[in-house]
Amino acid sequence: MHIQRGTLVLLLAYAGFISLGLPDSILGVAWPFMRRDFGLPLDALGLYFLVGTAGYFLSSVNSGRMVRRWGVGRILSYSGLLTALCLMGCAAAPSWLTIVALSFFGGMGAGAIDAGINTYAAIRFSPRHVNWLHACWGVGAATGPAIMTSVIGLGASWRWGYISVMSILLVLTAGFFATTRFWVLTESTDEKTTAHVSRRKTLTLSSAWMSIGLFFIYCGVEASTGQWAYSLLVESRRVSPVTAGFWISLYWGALTAGRFVIGAIANRIAPMKLLRLCMTGTILGTGLLSFRHHAGLAAFALALTGFSLAPIYPSLIALTPRRFDRTHVANVVGFQVAGAGLGIAVVPLLVGVVAARTSLESLPPVLIVMCLLMFLLSEHLEKMR
Repeated sequence: MHIQRGTLVLLLAYAGFISLGLPDSILGVAWPFMRRDFGLPLDALGLYFLVGTAGYFLSSVNSGRMVRRWGVGRILSYSGLLTALCLMGCAAAPSWLTIVALSFFGGMGAGAIDAGINTYAAIRFSPRHVNWLHACWGVGAATGPAIMTSVIGLGASWRWGYISVMSILLVLTAGFFATTRFWVLTESTDEKTTAHVSRRKTLTLSSAWMSIGLFFIYCGVEASTGQWAYSLLVESRRVSPVTAGFWISLYWGALTAGRFVIGAIANRIAPMKLLRLCMTGTILGTGLLSFRHHAGLAAFALALTGFSLAPIYPSLIALTPRRFDRTHVANVVGFQVAGAGLGIAVVPLLVGVVAARTSLESLPPVLIVMCLLMFLLSEHLEKMR
């Protein structure tokens, strides 16, 4: 029975990460039609992401306390239900401001699911499964646009796309409710009886702040490369839009494929050795992106960067129980996920400010500096262990 429970929980964890990639990815396809229906300007989408990030940050920061109070299983169950209800609300929303307001609660649900599954994975899953877990996010991010495109292609409203994704999340949520008792962090005791410390005490650890910084920088590099490389190629280097779009797809594809491929061998490589190799690869990849007069080299640079970035996030999650006392792990994982969310929201914005004041060619040097800082932080954190 233990093997059956473990397998079921693992499959639900995979499905949970697929569900994290679904909601936001459908918005990109639905946005032109939502703009038309609500009469919105192009930049109205920024408010949605700002409010959603606030909800995501709030729930992930508090995830350690929620794990202590309710347990991972209940967090996943009710957060999945909250996310599904928000999608239903979006489908029925009479105005854009309603959808923006719902994005806060949707962000809270997503942040709790992300932190909850990562906390469980850090303690109970091998590095292989942690890598594959995060690869599933890419599967969801790729599936969401396909669902919305199919709905619109059939002549239906974008609202039916939200209903379709909501239906998927309701099935997943039913699975979480049915397995609530299975999501225990240890074999011998429930989360409620496991010793925990307060968030404030965890934040007195300099290593906790360094770990948060690592996730902030990593996700900043990942998001900035994906968001700004296209503009760099098209506007600064005169690469055709179609070719540049293909190369950006290559970057995201390499990142997703890298988690599956490297996940297959992750159990055979020491985590720190894998981190060092991959962080070195990111420095090399972003360095090659600096060669502006060799446009074709950018495709290889983006693929190398994406593939090298792939196992860094899951490897850092897998290392958390080794770097911190068990009483701090739930708090630290939540803080790391919150740092990641801030990195995604803040760093691309700062990169855009730098590019606006200098040029788009500032992107590669900025990425190189961040990758070097990421490497140095990782090494220093390992020494502190």
